[in-house]
Amino acid sequence: MTTRERKPEWIKARWPGGERFMEVKRLLRENELHSVCEEARCPNIGECFNSGTATFMILGDICTRACGFCDVTSGKPIGLDLLEPLRLAQSVEMLGLDYAVITSVNRDDLADGGSSIFAACIRAIRHRTPSCQVEVLIPDFEGNEAALRTVVEAGPVVLNHNTETVPRLYPRVRPKGRYPRSLELIQRVKAIDPSMTTKSGIMVGLGEEFEEVVQTMTDLREHGCDLLTVGQYLRPSMKHLPVERYWHPDEFEALTEVGNCLGFAHVEAGPLVRSSYHAGEQSRAARP
Repeated sequence: MTTRERKPEWIKARWPGGERFMEVKRLLRENELHSVCEEARCPNIGECFNSGTATFMILGDICTRACGFCDVTSGKPIGLDLLEPLRLAQSVEMLGLDYAVITSVNRDDLADGGSSIFAACIRAIRHRTPSCQVEVLIPDFEGNEAALRTVVEAGPVVLNHNTETVPRLYPRVRPKGRYPRSLELIQRVKAIDPSMTTKSGIMVGLGEEFEEVVQTMTDLREHGCDLLTVGQYLRPSMKHLPVERYWHPDEFEALTEVGNCLGFAHVEAGPLVRSSYHAGEQSRAARP
């Protein structure tokens, strides 16, 4: 018999429910769309869905990588849905969003990593809902600069790529990822479009030290990262990496202060913070 892990009192999220929550879920199902809110079991799903927002996950729900922290199914994806950008844009219009976040599974099976679909989604949303701003949370495209350029030139308001953890833990946490490649991606975005807002995210609780997180934040800022999220890793299931420790809210406050000193336009740090949490507010903070 497996004993349920006891979490500290500050790890609390509202139980998802309500009319708006069900409406968003229904719309996603009807349009055959996926949300990272559901796939990654985000603790903020109730708050976000009830406010009429969601982070859409494109390119299917099967990832070509198997990171130790992620609950998205890994395996071999089948095909490519060329009509997905249209259905996504229709859903954004029906929800009346003024800010949409698009992310994806890793599609290392595709020559461009799915970057053309990202770009098509951005353009389709802009066509149907010109007032809606689009943030993208992209994979590393295995370092493919042409793929990155395709997304940047489509004009998202924010381009996010998560570093996820400190470099020492990459072999265990993100075995197919490369820390220098993630930093280089942020830097390349600024080289392609110096005015584009860049963003990254870090999880804590996987065995990193405070000083290592600060160094990772410093590396990101030195490579041109404008916005940063820092949140507590929560184990999706017993087959995933264990939580080494739960960081106290005071430690997240300390990281926020460090980020402000480093010159980030905005740092969102807290136990339940995720990459897309309060994304619109973060974006506006970078563009006063």
